[in-house]
Amino acid sequence: MTTAPSTTTDEAPQSPPSPAPSRNGWAPLRPLILRLHFYAGVLVAPFLLVAAVTGLLYAASFQVEKIVYAHELTVPAGERKLPVSEQVAAARQAHPEGTISAVRPSPEADATTRVLLSGVPGVDEGHTLAVFVDPYTAKVRGSLEQYGSTGALPLRTWIDEFHRDLHLGESGRLYSELAASWLWVISAGGLVLWFSRRRAQRKVRGTNGRRRTVGLHGSVGAWAAAGFFFLSATGLTWSAYAGATIDELRTSLGQATPSVSASAGGEHAGHGSAAGQAGDAAHGVGLDKVLAAARSEGLGDPVEIVPPADAKSAYVVKQVQRSWPEKQDSVAIDPASGEVMDVVRFADYPVLAKLTRWGIDLHTGVLFGLANQIALMLLALCLILLIVWGYRMWWQRGRGTAFGRPIPRGAWQQVPPQILVPLLAGVAVLGYFLPLFGIPLAVFLAVDILLGEIAYRRGRRTYGAGTPAR
Repeated sequence: MTTAPSTTTDEAPQSPPSPAPSRNGWAPLRPLILRLHFYAGVLVAPFLLVAAVTGLLYAASFQVEKIVYAHELTVPAGERKLPVSEQVAAARQAHPEGTISAVRPSPEADATTRVLLSGVPGVDEGHTLAVFVDPYTAKVRGSLEQYGSTGALPLRTWIDEFHRDLHLGESGRLYSELAASWLWVISAGGLVLWFSRRRAQRKVRGTNGRRRTVGLHGSVGAWAAAGFFFLSATGLTWSAYAGATIDELRTSLGQATPSVSASAGGEHAGHGSAAGQAGDAAHGVGLDKVLAAARSEGLGDPVEIVPPADAKSAYVVKQVQRSWPEKQDSVAIDPASGEVMDVVRFADYPVLAKLTRWGIDLHTGVLFGLANQIALMLLALCLILLIVWGYRMWWQRGRGTAFGRPIPRGAWQQVPPQILVPLLAGVAVLGYFLPLFGIPLAVFLAVDILLGEIAYRRGRRTYGAGTPAR
């Protein structure tokens, strides 16, 4: 991050030889925002580029999955579906390994039933083996590893995990949280810089060289900024550190996502992790009566039946439709009597719980189906183009043999204390709640100050106006 002597460019901070005090207290912030936007873009852009490319692939994977796994997912529509218990029995006959963790009855006339098995040798931890059964003939059409509540199959799972953690596990999640933590900062800075330019400087038509690159970068960034803010906010809701903070905040405000009680004794203890534990699909009254009881409570397809986790637990039947309108109602059913013991309606969720659910589903491309996925692909493409143009602008800032000259230092010294002090306090608070924003920013400042002092001692330190420090 060494600094070359300042030269006037389209974006370099400029000032007259004898600057007069600005009447606008926010005007001095522009060079500071420009410097932050520049360095954040240069250093964080590689992480954003990976997130954008894998996000684009993930949005497309929903439709590709339907083609690649068409044999397992679809069947010719018949006249009458067999009882769920018969379909499960057929799946268990073909795959006696593991235990049944859930059953997803065929939700449509041409869709297969999924019997999910946990603890199967060779299946990754946290994943299940999905056995696909023809609901009309009980013929097993195949089995595939499945992950997540949206029922991702191997292709989409691979892309999803690459997007989320680069296949590096929990430590890899830091990359995606870093990208989400900085995307909104870079977008906000870009908006300020773009709209602080004179209208004539924002034109793209009739321009060339660096000015055209700046125009394309700013125009597309301004149009896509709202989408970037959304992706950043929703991405943070299930990140490692910021996500935990958000969950704690929601819980403290009484806005946590409710869960149906799975206690056969009727106490509302919450079903916790029962869905991921071993169960017995034939326990008590059986799957068919359990499903009928859930239907009587208005739970339409698609649904998932979770067998009792132990002798003291109930069946849990929950709707799993993430497309609009959301179907997320759930019921607990006594395995001995088949009576409904507890009901949780999505309509009764707290506001923040609903917003979180909608935000995540919109982020993952399931809320509005194909239209949602196309919009996400366009956003990802915009982000890729912005990163390419951003690096091109950096290249074009060079003169002769100088490549990618950084923005001159000292912009913060031009900011009035009454603005700078509250700004620093706000950044410190934000950095505390978003550690993958605060820690890199602190490291950048420390390194930048150190390099500045080294340049100063060598007599090469320059500031926003191009004036050497004294």
